[in-house]
Amino acid sequence: MLISGSGTNLQALIDAPDIEVACVVSSRADAGGLARAEAAGLPALASADESETLEFLERHTVGVVVLAGYMRILSPDFVRRYSGRILNVHPSLLPAFPGATAVADALAHGVRVTGVTVHLVDNDHVTADSGPIVLQEAMTVSYDEPPEEVLGRMHEIEHRLLPAAVRLFAAGRLQVEGRRVRVKEPV
Repeated sequence: MLISGSGTNLQALIDAPDIEVACVVSSRADAGGLARAEAAGLPALASADESETLEFLERHTVGVVVLAGYMRILSPDFVRRYSGRILNVHPSLLPAFPGATAVADALAHGVRVTGVTVHLVDNDHVTADSGPIVLQEAMTVSYDEPPEEVLGRMHEIEHRLLPAAVRLFAAGRLQVEGRRVRVKEPV
C-alpha cells in the first residue's frame, strides 16, 4: 500500500479480517500511516525514490498496489509494471475534479453532489485520476458545510469502498472492458 498521510485507509484495510496488507510505502518519512503499519507489524518503508519503492514491493510479493492518499505521480514504467493491478481511492466522482485539490475544487464550484471513486490507474498522465472506474459512491453537500465535515464524511465512504474494491480485485471479479469495469458474479 502506498500512502503519504495519516493512513486511515490503511487502517481500514488492516482492520478488514479478509484482506492481507503485504507492506506499506510512504512518500513522507513523517506520515502517520507509518506508525499504523508499525503497530500492525507490517514491513514499511519511507521513500520518495521510485526504484527503491519498486524493489520493496517486489520483495514483499505484492499482488495489487493500493494508493490511498499517495501524493506522487507514478512513472509510466511503474504503471506498466503493475498494469491492471493498481487501485487508487479519490475524493470525487471522477471524471469530475481530478487531482490533489479535488474536494476544494468541488466545493468552490458549488457542487451539490460529490463522492468517492476507486479506480484503476492507467498511464494517462495528461489527466490525473483517469483510469477505469471500479466503484463510486455519491454524497450530497450543502453550501455552508465546512470542508472538514465533507472530508470526514468522505473518509467514512473511502473506508467502506476501498476494502470492497480490494476484495473484488482479489476474488478476480473485476473485468475491464476499455474504460468500463464490470463486476462479475461470484463463482
